[in-house]
Amino acid sequence: MTRLDAADPLPTLRGEFLVPPAPGGTHPEAAYFAGNSLGLQPRATAARVTEVLDDWGAHAVEGHFAVDRPWTRYHEPLRAPTARLVGALPHEVVVMNALTVNLHLLMASFYRPAGVRTRIVIEDAAFPSDSYAVAGQAALHGLDPAATVVRLRPRDGEDELRTEDVVAFLEREGATVALVLLGGVNYLTGQVMDMAAITAAGHRAGAVVGWDLAHAAGNVPLDLHDWDVDFAAWCTYKYLNGGPGAVAGAFVHERHARDTSVPRLAGWYGADLSVRFRMDPVLDPPPTADGWAVSNPSILSLAPVAVSLEIFDRVGLPALRAKSERLTGHLDALLAGVPGARVVTPEARGAQLSVRVPDAKAIVRRLAAEHGVVADAREPDIVRLAPVPLYSTFEDCDRAAAALAALL
Repeated sequence: MTRLDAADPLPTLRGEFLVPPAPGGTHPEAAYFAGNSLGLQPRATAARVTEVLDDWGAHAVEGHFAVDRPWTRYHEPLRAPTARLVGALPHEVVVMNALTVNLHLLMASFYRPAGVRTRIVIEDAAFPSDSYAVAGQAALHGLDPAATVVRLRPRDGEDELRTEDVVAFLEREGATVALVLLGGVNYLTGQVMDMAAITAAGHRAGAVVGWDLAHAAGNVPLDLHDWDVDFAAWCTYKYLNGGPGAVAGAFVHERHARDTSVPRLAGWYGADLSVRFRMDPVLDPPPTADGWAVSNPSILSLAPVAVSLEIFDRVGLPALRAKSERLTGHLDALLAGVPGARVVTPEARGAQLSVRVPDAKAIVRRLAAEHGVVADAREPDIVRLAPVPLYSTFEDCDRAAAALAALL
């Protein structure tokens, strides 16, 4: 432990997580910087999953009702902590499905092209799944994705998509835009978008505004309700440590959720629990985000998410965000002294620094094999380092910078 770790106002919670052994180098544990791809497992997770298995074994179908955490209501205790993480009201959020499934379900309701207002605005460096999803939605409406999807690019020679350029586009061409769907934190550069300003600009243009929060939830402060965001979706296996393929989250602003006539791709779990078992043939959805649920969620996958949300609730996102800024600032200062490495992540960022280096994939392999530093690469030349405040340390940052300097 370094002097900075010992003196930090928020002591590391590293001991509450299972840190993998270092793949190489002289340290016993990895310096783990890939939490923006898959968060580490909390030590409490195994017991919670085992509880579900034990209930299944002991009670079988009655586990839906007759256990301490009944499966029909298992997602309900997750609602309030989820809402606190994303700045929502509890009835505006639901934990369900996977990220892109949720985006499709929400776009089925809120992407309603009509007349000249047909276009979907995304960032050029959107995660591929978002690109595929919006293209698919355009095609489902009989539109040409190549003409319908607008990919906003940074200015020549820049890596950051400027807020003023997004706003200017919407002011100029907003009459043709049906939907704005951007990443709250860009997966490639780590840039945090000005979600409040862009949402307001989209609404002034008459468009619906949604956000992919895969790299934002549990990473940066969010205020979805007050920003008047129409809808959002996120995964829980990155910063939220829910495990591989964990159940995702969705937000629908209450002004839409209260309107139960909004069209949706419906399923049994979209019916209110109080009437669900009447087996009515016509859906009567509740005036909440639960009305967008389709199927019963995997309880085995919800259990790890519940554990992680309890940690976030106990520590608090403000404290974690402050530590994130200290860790990322420290790593950024160290990397400034590494010849051949250039940080492309702007100051508006979360717990990620994207570093431009030659042959990034080879560098990432050597970081792990020779130094025990686990990061990831995005072709052709980006190494992503995510100092996650729940378990990363200043010592980890020192190791990563020293290893990168040795390799370059």
